[in-house]
Amino acid sequence: MDFGIQIFGRLRITDNIAIYLTETLVVVWVLIAVLIAFAVVVKIKSKKWEAMGKPTGLQNIAEFAVGTFDAFFKNNASEKLSNLAPWFFTLFVFLSFANIVGVIGVRPPTADWGLTFPLAFASFLMFQYAGLRYRPKNYIKGFFKPMFLFFLPNFLGELAKPVSLSFRLFGNVLGGVVLISLLYGLAPFVFRIGLPAFLHAYFDLAIGLLQAFIFTMLSLAFLGLAVED
Repeated sequence: MDFGIQIFGRLRITDNIAIYLTETLVVVWVLIAVLIAFAVVVKIKSKKWEAMGKPTGLQNIAEFAVGTFDAFFKNNASEKLSNLAPWFFTLFVFLSFANIVGVIGVRPPTADWGLTFPLAFASFLMFQYAGLRYRPKNYIKGFFKPMFLFFLPNFLGELAKPVSLSFRLFGNVLGGVVLISLLYGLAPFVFRIGLPAFLHAYFDLAIGLLQAFIFTMLSLAFLGLAVED
Protein backbone atom coordinates (compact mmCIF):
# COMPACT_ATOMS: atom_id res chain seq x y z
CA MET A 1 0.00 0.00 0.00
CA ASP A 2 1.31 3.44 -0.92
CA PHE A 3 1.42 6.01 1.88
CA GLY A 4 3.36 8.45 -0.28
CA ILE A 5 2.33 11.86 -1.49
CA GLN A 6 0.30 12.04 -4.64
CA ILE A 7 1.83 14.04 -7.49
CA PHE A 8 -0.69 15.87 -9.67
CA GLY A 9 1.72 17.25 -12.24
CA ARG A 10 5.06 18.85 -12.94
CA LEU A 11 6.00 22.36 -13.99
CA ARG A 12 9.32 22.34 -15.86
CA ILE A 13 11.34 25.51 -15.28
CA THR A 14 14.46 24.47 -17.16
CA ASP A 15 15.82 21.20 -18.50
CA ASN A 16 17.24 20.39 -15.07
CA ILE A 17 14.78 22.15 -12.77
CA ALA A 18 11.13 21.23 -12.31
CA ILE A 19 8.46 21.97 -9.69
CA TYR A 20 6.26 19.02 -8.75
CA LEU A 21 2.62 19.80 -7.92
CA THR A 22 2.19 17.46 -4.98
CA GLU A 23 -0.91 16.92 -2.90
CA THR A 24 0.75 18.73 0.00
CA LEU A 25 1.50 21.78 -2.14
CA VAL A 26 -2.04 21.98 -3.55
CA VAL A 27 -3.72 21.59 -0.15
CA VAL A 28 -1.43 24.22 1.38
CA TRP A 29 -2.25 26.68 -1.41
CA VAL A 30 -5.97 26.10 -0.92
CA LEU A 31 -5.70 26.52 2.85
CA ILE A 32 -3.73 29.74 2.48
CA ALA A 33 -6.25 31.11 -0.01
CA VAL A 34 -9.18 30.25 2.28
CA LEU A 35 -7.56 31.77 5.37
CA ILE A 36 -6.55 34.94 3.51
CA ALA A 37 -10.06 35.30 2.08
CA PHE A 38 -11.56 34.85 5.54
CA ALA A 39 -9.18 37.44 7.02
CA VAL A 40 -10.08 39.93 4.27
CA VAL A 41 -13.81 39.40 4.86
CA VAL A 42 -13.40 39.93 8.60
CA LYS A 43 -11.34 43.08 7.97
CA ILE A 44 -13.94 44.53 5.60
CA LYS A 45 -16.84 43.70 7.89
CA SER A 46 -15.00 45.07 10.93
CA LYS A 47 -15.07 48.52 9.36
CA LYS A 48 -18.84 48.24 8.94
CA TRP A 49 -19.19 47.06 12.53
CA GLU A 50 -17.16 50.03 13.77
CA ALA A 51 -19.31 52.42 11.74
CA MET A 52 -22.53 50.87 13.05
CA GLY A 53 -21.25 50.62 16.60
CA LYS A 54 -22.95 47.26 16.93
CA PRO A 55 -20.66 44.21 17.25
CA THR A 56 -21.88 40.93 15.80
CA GLY A 57 -21.20 37.31 16.62
CA LEU A 58 -18.37 36.98 14.10
CA GLN A 59 -16.65 40.11 15.40
CA ASN A 60 -16.95 38.90 18.99
CA ILE A 61 -15.47 35.53 18.06
CA ALA A 62 -12.56 37.13 16.18
CA GLU A 63 -11.80 39.58 18.99
CA PHE A 64 -12.06 36.83 21.61
CA ALA A 65 -9.68 34.56 19.68
CA VAL A 66 -7.08 37.28 19.12
CA GLY A 67 -7.36 38.65 22.68
CA THR A 68 -7.08 35.21 24.24
CA PHE A 69 -4.01 34.32 22.19
CA ASP A 70 -2.33 37.67 22.96
CA ALA A 71 -2.77 37.03 26.69
CA PHE A 72 -1.55 33.46 26.27
CA PHE A 73 1.49 34.68 24.32
CA LYS A 74 2.48 37.24 26.95
CA ASN A 75 2.17 34.66 29.74
CA ASN A 76 4.26 32.02 27.99
CA ALA A 77 6.79 34.06 26.01
CA SER A 78 7.31 37.69 26.98
CA GLU A 79 5.34 40.90 26.70
CA LYS A 80 8.28 42.62 25.01
CA LEU A 81 7.98 40.12 22.16
CA SER A 82 4.35 41.03 21.43
CA ASN A 83 5.35 42.04 17.88
CA LEU A 84 5.91 38.33 17.16
CA ALA A 85 2.47 37.29 18.43
CA PRO A 86 0.77 37.58 14.98
CA TRP A 87 3.20 35.04 13.51
CA PHE A 88 2.47 32.45 16.19
CA PHE A 89 -1.27 33.10 16.05
CA THR A 90 -1.21 32.59 12.28
CA LEU A 91 0.94 29.49 12.76
CA PHE A 92 -1.54 27.99 15.23
CA VAL A 93 -4.56 28.71 13.02
CA PHE A 94 -2.86 27.33 9.92
CA LEU A 95 -1.67 24.16 11.68
CA SER A 96 -5.11 23.60 13.18
CA PHE A 97 -6.78 23.62 9.78
CA ALA A 98 -3.91 21.74 8.12
CA ASN A 99 -4.24 18.95 10.71
CA ILE A 100 -8.03 18.56 10.57
CA VAL A 101 -8.56 18.53 6.78
CA GLY A 102 -8.40 14.76 7.00
CA VAL A 103 -12.05 14.72 8.10
CA ILE A 104 -13.04 15.63 4.53
CA GLY A 105 -10.88 12.91 3.02
CA VAL A 106 -7.83 15.06 2.22
CA ARG A 107 -4.36 13.96 3.26
CA PRO A 108 -3.18 16.42 5.95
CA PRO A 109 -0.23 18.42 4.58
CA THR A 110 1.43 18.21 8.01
CA ALA A 111 1.95 14.48 7.30
CA ASP A 112 4.75 15.73 5.03
CA TRP A 113 8.03 16.63 6.76
CA GLY A 114 8.68 18.99 3.85
CA LEU A 115 6.05 21.28 5.41
CA THR A 116 6.59 20.83 9.15
CA PHE A 117 10.34 21.44 9.03
CA PRO A 118 10.19 24.84 7.25
CA LEU A 119 7.57 26.00 9.76
CA ALA A 120 9.73 24.82 12.67
CA PHE A 121 12.82 26.39 11.11
CA ALA A 122 11.03 29.74 10.70
CA SER A 123 10.19 29.68 14.41
CA PHE A 124 13.80 28.66 15.15
CA LEU A 125 15.07 31.78 13.34
CA MET A 126 12.83 33.86 15.58
CA PHE A 127 14.36 32.23 18.66
CA GLN A 128 17.80 33.32 17.49
CA TYR A 129 16.60 36.79 16.54
CA ALA A 130 14.95 37.34 19.93
CA GLY A 131 17.95 36.05 21.89
CA LEU A 132 20.48 38.14 19.97
CA ARG A 133 18.34 41.27 20.11
CA TYR A 134 17.29 41.33 23.76
CA ARG A 135 20.31 39.77 25.51
CA PRO A 136 23.08 39.32 22.94
CA LYS A 137 26.02 38.85 25.32
CA ASN A 138 24.30 36.46 27.71
CA TYR A 139 22.71 34.57 24.84
CA ILE A 140 26.06 33.92 23.18
CA LYS A 141 27.66 33.10 26.54
CA GLY A 142 24.95 30.50 27.09
CA PHE A 143 26.50 28.33 24.40
CA PHE A 144 29.72 28.11 26.47
CA LYS A 145 28.12 27.18 29.80
CA PRO A 146 29.13 25.69 32.12
CA MET A 147 32.50 25.83 30.37
CA PHE A 148 34.02 26.37 26.93
CA LEU A 149 34.19 22.62 26.17
CA PHE A 150 30.37 22.43 26.17
CA PHE A 151 30.00 24.72 23.16
CA LEU A 152 29.54 21.88 20.66
CA PRO A 153 26.80 19.96 22.59
CA ASN A 154 25.03 23.24 23.41
CA PHE A 155 25.18 24.30 19.77
CA LEU A 156 23.93 20.92 18.54
CA GLY A 157 21.15 21.04 21.14
CA GLU A 158 20.03 24.38 19.74
CA LEU A 159 20.04 23.00 16.20
CA ALA A 160 17.96 20.04 17.39
CA LYS A 161 15.02 22.28 18.33
CA PRO A 162 13.53 22.71 14.84
CA VAL A 163 14.21 19.05 14.07
CA SER A 164 12.41 17.81 17.18
CA LEU A 165 9.52 20.24 16.66
CA SER A 166 9.02 19.21 13.06
CA PHE A 167 9.34 15.46 13.64
CA ARG A 168 6.94 15.51 16.58
CA LEU A 169 4.18 17.09 14.51
CA PHE A 170 5.02 15.13 11.37
CA GLY A 171 5.18 11.76 13.16
CA ASN A 172 1.91 12.13 15.04
CA VAL A 173 -0.07 13.25 12.01
CA LEU A 174 1.50 10.66 9.71
CA GLY A 175 0.79 7.92 12.26
CA GLY A 176 -2.92 8.73 12.11
CA VAL A 177 -2.87 8.76 8.30
CA VAL A 178 -1.13 5.37 8.16
CA LEU A 179 -3.51 3.77 10.67
CA ILE A 180 -6.64 5.00 8.92
CA SER A 181 -5.22 3.97 5.52
CA LEU A 182 -4.55 0.47 6.88
CA LEU A 183 -8.10 0.26 8.16
CA TYR A 184 -9.56 1.21 4.79
CA GLY A 185 -7.25 -1.09 2.86
CA LEU A 186 -6.93 -4.20 5.04
CA ALA A 187 -9.75 -4.38 7.57
CA PRO A 188 -12.86 -6.47 6.83
CA PHE A 189 -15.86 -4.58 5.52
CA VAL A 190 -17.72 -4.80 8.81
CA PHE A 191 -15.00 -2.74 10.54
CA ARG A 192 -15.27 0.02 7.93
CA ILE A 193 -18.76 0.95 9.12
CA GLY A 194 -18.71 3.53 11.89
CA LEU A 195 -15.15 2.90 13.08
CA PRO A 196 -13.46 5.13 10.44
CA ALA A 197 -15.67 8.04 11.51
CA PHE A 198 -14.53 7.57 15.11
CA LEU A 199 -10.88 7.36 14.07
CA HIS A 200 -11.21 10.47 11.90
CA ALA A 201 -12.75 12.35 14.83
CA TYR A 202 -9.92 11.19 17.10
CA PHE A 203 -6.86 11.50 14.87
CA ASP A 204 -7.93 14.40 12.64
CA LEU A 205 -9.88 16.57 15.09
CA ALA A 206 -8.71 15.78 18.63
CA ILE A 207 -5.09 14.83 17.93
CA GLY A 208 -4.82 17.38 15.11
CA LEU A 209 -5.85 20.32 17.30
CA LEU A 210 -3.75 19.01 20.17
CA GLN A 211 -0.63 18.75 18.00
CA ALA A 212 -1.17 22.27 16.66
CA PHE A 213 -1.36 23.51 20.25
CA ILE A 214 1.73 21.54 21.33
CA PHE A 215 3.77 22.81 18.37
CA THR A 216 2.81 26.41 19.16
CA MET A 217 3.27 25.96 22.90
CA LEU A 218 6.77 24.49 22.54
CA SER A 219 7.72 27.24 20.10
CA LEU A 220 6.62 29.87 22.62
CA ALA A 221 8.53 28.09 25.38
CA PHE A 222 11.73 28.09 23.29
CA LEU A 223 11.14 31.75 22.48
CA GLY A 224 10.74 32.62 26.15
CA LEU A 225 13.95 30.75 27.01
CA ALA A 226 15.83 32.72 24.36
CA VAL A 227 15.05 36.10 25.93
CA GLU A 228 15.08 35.20 29.63
CA ASP A 229 18.08 34.31 31.76
